[in-house]
Amino acid sequence: MALNAFITGATGFVGSTLARELLAAGWNVTALARAGASRRDLEGFNVRWREGDLTQAESLIEAMPADIDCVFHVAADTNVWAPNNERQTRVNVEGTRNIIQAAMRRGAARFIHTSSFIVWGFQGTPLRETSQRQENADWINYVRTKHTAEELVRAAVRERDFNAVIVNPAHILGPGDRHNWSRMILLVDQKKLPGIPPGGGAFADVREIAKAQINAFHSGRKGENYLLGGEDHSFLEVVSIAGELLGRKVPKRTSPAWLLRLAGQAHQIKSRLTRREPDITPESVAMITRHIECDSSKAQRELGYRFTPVRHLLKDTVDWLRKEGLLRDREAGK
Repeated sequence: MALNAFITGATGFVGSTLARELLAAGWNVTALARAGASRRDLEGFNVRWREGDLTQAESLIEAMPADIDCVFHVAADTNVWAPNNERQTRVNVEGTRNIIQAAMRRGAARFIHTSSFIVWGFQGTPLRETSQRQENADWINYVRTKHTAEELVRAAVRERDFNAVIVNPAHILGPGDRHNWSRMILLVDQKKLPGIPPGGGAFADVREIAKAQINAFHSGRKGENYLLGGEDHSFLEVVSIAGELLGRKVPKRTSPAWLLRLAGQAHQIKSRLTRREPDITPESVAMITRHIECDSSKAQRELGYRFTPVRHLLKDTVDWLRKEGLLRDREAGK
C-alpha cells in the first residue's frame, strides 16, 4: 500500500527534488503551493497540488489530507536582506508553528523538518549534532528564525509527543538549482564573477538530501537532528572546478574578507536609497566568508546518507543548466 506525503516548499529546489524522489519510491504526493507560484519543475509529475500559505493557518488545515503518513516541511524564506526580515519571520517561525499544528490536527504520523547547518552558528571546529550552539550568527535573521523554528519542533516533541525528525543540510548543489549556487555558475559562464569569497564548507547533493529526508521517515529517531554534509571544499576550489567545466577563466585567489564586508556595507547604504535588494549584504558576506566543516557520520550510519564528489555534482548541475538553456553557450569553451 502506497504511503502518503504532504510537502511544503515543493515549488523550490529541495522540495521539488524530494517530490520526485517520493514519487519514484511509490509514494502519493500532495504538495502545498501559494497561489500563482510556478510549478514548472514538477510539470508532468503526478503531484496533487493544494493552494495555501504557511502564514495562514486555516489554509493549511484545508490543504492537508487527513491521516497523512508524513509531512515534509521544506519551505523556508532564505532572505538575507534586513528589510525583508519581518516577512521572513512570519514564514520561518509562524509558518512552522502553523504547519506543526496542522499536522497534529490532521493526524499526521510523522513530521520531517528541513532546517540548515547554519543554525549552530559559526563554528571554529567541525560541526556535529552535539556541538554547542554559538550565538555569533544570531544577528542574521535567517539563522535566528531557522533556529527558532527548530525549537518549535523540539517543543512539540517534548510537550506533545510529536513524532518529528530534523535534517540539517549544508551547502546544496545539484540539478534543479535555479537560485542557489547556480548563480555562481552562471556568473562564471558570463565572465561576470566579481571575486571569490574566502569561505567554504561541506557541499551536499540535493538528490541525496531528498533520499535522506525519506529515510528519516523510515529510520530517523524522534526528536533527533541529522547533519547532511558532503565533501569539504573552499569556495575557491568550487569556483575553479566550475571554471574548468565551463571552459572559463576564473580568479586564482579569493577576495579579502574585509573588502567584502566593506562592499556589503556600501550596498546596504545604497539599497536604502534605491529600495532594491542588493546583490550583497552584510548578512550574506558573513556567511560566505566562513568555512564550516560538517560531520555527517550520524546520517551516514542511520539514514544511509551518501556523498557525491563535488566535481561530479558540479558537472551534473552544469549539464542541467545547459539543458535548460540557462548557460550562455551550449558547449563549454565556446
